[in-house]
Amino acid sequence: MAPWMALLGLITLLLAVVLTVYLATRLSALPGTTQVMPFLSGGHPREHALSRFHVRWYAVTLVFLAFDMEMIFMFPWALVVAEVGAMAVAEMFIFLALLLVGVVYAWREGAFRWA
Repeated sequence: MAPWMALLGLITLLLAVVLTVYLATRLSALPGTTQVMPFLSGGHPREHALSRFHVRWYAVTLVFLAFDMEMIFMFPWALVVAEVGAMAVAEMFIFLALLLVGVVYAWREGAFRWA
């Protein structure tokens, strides 16, 4: 059996499962009920989905993305640190120091104050 046949079978199975779930959802929902609304699990929204957020949330989002990128770089680093040695440890400390500078800046600017 060729390897591409296994991939084709997996894709076919995936599409069959997705279409079955979609069809079951469509058939089980009563038209006109609040369960078919795509926002807030069927609850009525209080504001428009594209409403503006307060500007402080953008700073919090950037700090979150910085730490998310930290994890993306630290997992592969943990696999090769034993092979590379002290240079990899020094590079990671420099990277973490740069992230710490960003956190200190965000703290000084008041990004973590909620009031």
